[in-house]
Amino acid sequence: MSANPAPNMPPLPPIVRSFAALAPRYDLVLCDIWGVLHNGMKGSAAAADALVRARTAGTTVVLVSNAPRPKDGVARILDGFDIPRNAYDDIVTSGDVTTSLLRGRRGVKLHHLGPDRDLGIYEGLGVVLTGLDEAELIVCTGLFDDTTETPDSYRTTLAAAKARDLPFICANPDIVVERGGDLIWCAGAIAEAYAERGGKVVYCGKPHPPVYEAAFEVARGLRGTGIDKSRILAIGDALRTDLAGALGAGIDCLFVAAGIHAGELGLAHGDEVNPAALASLFEDGPGLPVAVTTRLAW
Repeated sequence: MSANPAPNMPPLPPIVRSFAALAPRYDLVLCDIWGVLHNGMKGSAAAADALVRARTAGTTVVLVSNAPRPKDGVARILDGFDIPRNAYDDIVTSGDVTTSLLRGRRGVKLHHLGPDRDLGIYEGLGVVLTGLDEAELIVCTGLFDDTTETPDSYRTTLAAAKARDLPFICANPDIVVERGGDLIWCAGAIAEAYAERGGKVVYCGKPHPPVYEAAFEVARGLRGTGIDKSRILAIGDALRTDLAGALGAGIDCLFVAAGIHAGELGLAHGDEVNPAALASLFEDGPGLPVAVTTRLAW
């Protein structure tokens, strides 16, 4: 189905109901997790089935997530959402990219900004977790309490960090994620506030290159060869991270509409994508995906 909302609007990518026709064009799928495979409260059996079927047909599937924790922990979370492990070949997380960035910096004094559940990214690195006053750098994985706090809660911390020009590593560049229909602030919002103060920020996840480079390397190991970028598809629900990251990496993107932008698109469960709303969403975006689907399904 092509989406042409009005004669004066630019052509939009096709809106597809099924992934089955698109999948054979690609050897590698880099699939987002939160917003595609689950919404923070419930897993998507249809999305998992689509990936299983793609893998059965010979496509390699690497899940690429801005989760600020090791991939093994993410796999266990997916288990809890009933996403089978045969739906993917491997996982690359921004948490693992953060760990790689810190490797070799044994003894560095680091201030962790985020919940304790993310502390696994420092395992085996020999870094020293300290208070802000003694720190040589900050690693932010999120808000301490994303149910009550906002980025504005960190004004004093960021002012103190900028006064010392502390480097700031963002282990999750997401600004917000959907949790059961609500939008929850993430580490990217705090990183953005620090950058607005003139602070130096290093981003470890989508849409920035390091996480894609890590995913391509994993895929080469899985397939035993390099992959033509024209045969790589990213699947995701966020313009700022998934679509912008795919375009920046030179690969196609399948945009999942009923994710983080569902409210802007007026989507409730079972609704179809409105071409006019879609055109409005893409108007100020980073570019266009190769296709749009409401929810990933075979």
